[in-house]
Amino acid sequence: MKRRDFLCAAAGAACSLVPKLAEAGADSLRHKAEARGLVYGCAVKSRNLRDDAQFRAAVANEAGILVPEYELKRQFIQPEPNRYDFAAVDFILQSAARDDQKARGHTLAWYDANPAWLPNALNDSTTAAAKAKLLTEYIAFVTKRYAGRMHSWDVVNEAVEPDNGRSDGMRSQSIWYEALGEDYIPLAFHAAKQADPHALLFLNDFGVEAPIRWNDRRRKALLNLLDRLKSKDVPVEAFGIQGHLHPYRDGFDAKVFARFIHDLEGYGIKLMITELDVSDRGGPDDPQKRDADVAAVTKDFLNVALESHQTLGVLTWGLTDRYTWLSTSDKYKWPDGQLPRALPLDGILARKPMWDAISNAFDLAANRMQ
Repeated sequence: MKRRDFLCAAAGAACSLVPKLAEAGADSLRHKAEARGLVYGCAVKSRNLRDDAQFRAAVANEAGILVPEYELKRQFIQPEPNRYDFAAVDFILQSAARDDQKARGHTLAWYDANPAWLPNALNDSTTAAAKAKLLTEYIAFVTKRYAGRMHSWDVVNEAVEPDNGRSDGMRSQSIWYEALGEDYIPLAFHAAKQADPHALLFLNDFGVEAPIRWNDRRRKALLNLLDRLKSKDVPVEAFGIQGHLHPYRDGFDAKVFARFIHDLEGYGIKLMITELDVSDRGGPDDPQKRDADVAAVTKDFLNVALESHQTLGVLTWGLTDRYTWLSTSDKYKWPDGQLPRALPLDGILARKPMWDAISNAFDLAANRMQ
């Protein structure tokens, strides 16, 4: 669906899609997903779970799996070479256990959110083996701590970026690529597999759903990377499609996305939507119209993703607009101060048309339990 067609298709639904407050005992996204053998969950921050009782109740009601939004990134876990801080992640996992929710780990190897000391440590290491230890020992330490408690791990996050200039599309502007080349990816997966053999191991990335050249280059780079990793028996067991959608900027094309899903299925790996949100920047001034647009693209996106029996479920990158990361970014926040309407619940925790779109997508999905 091109941008113009998307806007036209969504406009007719604007009046019928009205936010409604969630009621105690009402069907939840968790219930809807589990009824089809799927999972629904969201990213959370520990302080919001701790300090916002209404938010905590909404998460307990709606989510069947939690993922730390930031606090399991290395910058927060290992702020100094010999000091680890697991308090925030432990709190999230305790909350998940209390509410009978699963948990997943995000992320073990990423080009961003690394502690300030790490680049110098890599530069000071004189051999590839010493550089590799800075990656593998960290992964082993963290994954062993949570072994048996994580449904899955995003082992390597955002490994490709064609705009970095390499012909293979790899993200070369990364401390790990600069230190170890592409070898950092097999090293990371093997370390995670050894430490937590029963968790599902993900390669996680974004920018694969739109009919634009940049997304096309990303799709090709990711498929070529999977070819290389699978040829070396690297234990990539699943692919995470982040799903940060930009309908007003990039559009969405169901046929293009379905082809990519089909290509991924050929590797025999599981799939999951891991970070779904929808930027409404650039949309109409009327928030109800934007809500209708967001719901329309969410429905189309999830209908394609959930058609694959290899898709395990959906996580949104947050649950409520109250805490969306988009409101902290100059690229995505609204200049007049209104919240981006990117998530299933609005800023007062009312269900939005996006909630209905996710719910309906689960209802339409084939039952994995049959």
